Amino acid sequence: MADDFTAKLDNYLDGELCTVETKSVELHVRNCPACAADVLSRVHLRRAVQIAGRRYQPSAEFRARLQRQVAVRPGFSPARAWLTAASVIAVLLFAGMLANYIGHQRLERQHAFSEIADLHVSTLASTNPVDVVSTDRHTVKPWFQGKIPFTFNLPELSKSEFTLLGGRVVYLEQAPGAELIYQVRKHNISAFIFQDGAVNPAFRADSGPRRRLSFNAQSWSANGLRYFVIGDASAEDIQKLADLLKDAARS
Repeated sequence: MADDFTAKLDNYLDGELCTVETKSVELHVRNCPACAADVLSRVHLRRAVQIAGRRYQPSAEFRARLQRQVAVRPGFSPARAWLTAASVIAVLLFAGMLANYIGHQRLERQHAFSEIADLHVSTLASTNPVDVVSTDRHTVKPWFQGKIPFTFNLPELSKSEFTLLGGRVVYLEQAPGAELIYQVRKHNISAFIFQDGAVNPAFRADSGPRRRLSFNAQSWSANGLRYFVIGDASAEDIQKLADLLKDAARS
């Protein structure tokens, strides 16, 4: 039986399973230590590959030098023909640079979202998903003091459908942050909080409700902090929890 689920793990992590299969795999992973360890191993490998891919991207200086070399086309005559050709090349280069920039930004945002999703999946697969176990925000918030270089406010949930399960310290590209685990109708949602200036710019793009890799997510900044809310709950529930966190940040 475990072998059947093992064969689906890559598709699960890539968000290629239907909703029913996704739920089935998630339930199995939570109750199968071997598959949970396999998921964590694959998540760590994915993150290592993503980091290595960004590490060896051409620098801006290298791109500029290459573009200057391509743009230099001596020996054209008459002069007007050369100027015309140079103008065409300049336009093509600019268009290429713009397309490359847009594509690079999109790819960076996709990588950023994948890393947040991987952190959430790691929590779901862990046998100890939280380091401080409590439904009381006045217990969970003080636990982070001295463990991360910032503080934050948590919402009052007594009149909501959400339950706080606890929290733990996590790292996003070596930046320490807090992960709060909430539950709504048996769906677990991760709320990540980091210092906005400590994370890669690719992580700083605000986004409304979005869905990828079987998860709904939102991201925003407030008071110098960057928030991510992600889970397999509905987009409406993700929005409600995001609104509660935003209200708490303003208080």
